[in-house]
Amino acid sequence: MTQTTSDQDALKGGRYLPIAEHGLIGDLRSVALVGTDGTIDWYCCPCFDAPSVFGSILDAERGGCFELAAAIPARTKQFYFPDTNVLLTRFFTEDGVGEVQDFMPVDSGSVEAKRHRLIRRVLCVRGSIPFRARVAPRFDYGALPHTLRMVGDVAVFDSGGLSLALTATVPLEVDGPDARADFKLAEGEAAVFALDQVGGEVAPRSCACAEAERQFTATVAYWRNWLSASRYRGRWREMVHRSALTLKLLTYAPTGAIVAAPTTSLPEQLGGERNWDYRYVWVRDAAFCVYALLRLGFTGEAQAFMEFVTRHVSPGEVKPAGPLQIMYGIDGRTELPERELAELEGHQGSAPVRVGNDAAEQLQLDIYGALIDSIYLYDKWAQPVSSDQWDNVCALVDWVCEHWDQPDEGIWETRGGRKNFLYSRLMCWVAIERAIRMAHRRGLPADLPRWRECRDTIYRRIHSRGWSQARQAFVQEEDGDVLDAAVLMMPLTKFVAPTDPKWLATLDALTQDLVSDSLVYRYDRVASPDGMRGDEGTFSICSFWYVEAMVHAGRVDEARLAFEKMLTYANHLGLYAEEISHTGEQQGNFPQAFTHLALISAAFNLDRALG
Repeated sequence: MTQTTSDQDALKGGRYLPIAEHGLIGDLRSVALVGTDGTIDWYCCPCFDAPSVFGSILDAERGGCFELAAAIPARTKQFYFPDTNVLLTRFFTEDGVGEVQDFMPVDSGSVEAKRHRLIRRVLCVRGSIPFRARVAPRFDYGALPHTLRMVGDVAVFDSGGLSLALTATVPLEVDGPDARADFKLAEGEAAVFALDQVGGEVAPRSCACAEAERQFTATVAYWRNWLSASRYRGRWREMVHRSALTLKLLTYAPTGAIVAAPTTSLPEQLGGERNWDYRYVWVRDAAFCVYALLRLGFTGEAQAFMEFVTRHVSPGEVKPAGPLQIMYGIDGRTELPERELAELEGHQGSAPVRVGNDAAEQLQLDIYGALIDSIYLYDKWAQPVSSDQWDNVCALVDWVCEHWDQPDEGIWETRGGRKNFLYSRLMCWVAIERAIRMAHRRGLPADLPRWRECRDTIYRRIHSRGWSQARQAFVQEEDGDVLDAAVLMMPLTKFVAPTDPKWLATLDALTQDLVSDSLVYRYDRVASPDGMRGDEGTFSICSFWYVEAMVHAGRVDEARLAFEKMLTYANHLGLYAEEISHTGEQQGNFPQAFTHLALISAAFNLDRALG
């Protein structure tokens, strides 16, 4: 990715970088987004769903940021240090070449892990370059004032509930509530900035160039050691491994939670209202992540998520929406009240900015299938589930047998009323079918006659009421005629043979109505109102599902072309948001676990088909 300073200003409209113009760093507790201009404009401390400290991606004036860039006109390029989540932003000027190395050390130590250290190391590799830095935190989404005091060479930002300490190897200046530094580096020279959470057991600590070098080396070694466990050796190794590294960044090490995305309210349409908080554990998304990571050989993350589920899912405690909530906080909490931050203008003026998510209270029956399928795969590919875990599975399946035929809000979390969605029926079938497989393979106790009867009833219901004679396709809801890309999961879950004439007719119908140059829309919003205003782009997970469906249908050449086209929509680092606009821009929260896990699965199955 190459841009001039004037190009960047044009893209920002003077204020914002596009969503895709960012890289991601993290420490398995939180992340920071680093723009191609060298600015950190999103960072929540001390965890994913904490209020933002830097949030200028959502409000350029009030959100706060950490700027670090060449002080003269420069072209920039951004890339990851190979096989790691260490991000490098290079500045090419008339006077020389410099780079900023951004990373967050991954530390499991009880005290140092609480430091949440963010390191920015600046180097001049050719010539000499003047740099400027401005550290302007705005606590609690910009709502909470703070004080700034210098303690020796350390700048301490204190908001009352959270204190951050900034140390640097160059002099810092106080500029109102912000800290600044202007400095010049000659070839071979370096400067280091380190931002720590301090308080309690964690005292401010400087980060000299030698320590930054040690932490850089240790962080590189951590990521490379983690990635070395991957079993993927296919054609798209770089993209698959970048997706795996991204999914790992979205895990919360203290509990085993996996967040859907590390951001909130990045718009699905510029100027639209489809702006949601994704910094939570969606059972569906996390379960699919487990599948993708297990495919590659990463069992530790699967085990950690299974332990999260065991701790926080109690089938005996049945709530109005069932024993399983669609999402949880990263600490397992169930209350995620949604509110709007009216004082923030939103990314490029896309309001409202929301924190929390009321969809947590929705009924989405498909999550039972997603979770039990991931447990089935964990039992098969990692280690056998325990007797207590099996008892929980049985309780969940028994509940599904009682409640599968209810209308619900569905996979897309519509806010236009409950319907009898086919996808929800499909995944209820998956929940029961996978549990039956586990019981047979391991001889586990289960009410198999009842389970089999219910499984078969759902199967026949889908074929009788989910099939539209008029459309010659499986459709979004029972007795309807609207197409929905979620049905692409039918052959992927082994519900229908991938060459079944009814399925091939469905695939053709989806191609005609919902596919645009390999990109797939979720559904026709005009024919199926979802309770929200505004348009949306194509949904990237659906585009990768489409690739897989074509692979299974034997249309391998078409699948490969569609897959290669999808790769061109990644950003300069191989990262994806949730959606792609009609002009090819990334839309929605970024990066999106859903998209990256689907890329891994599509690549794996396409590789296998190509031989």
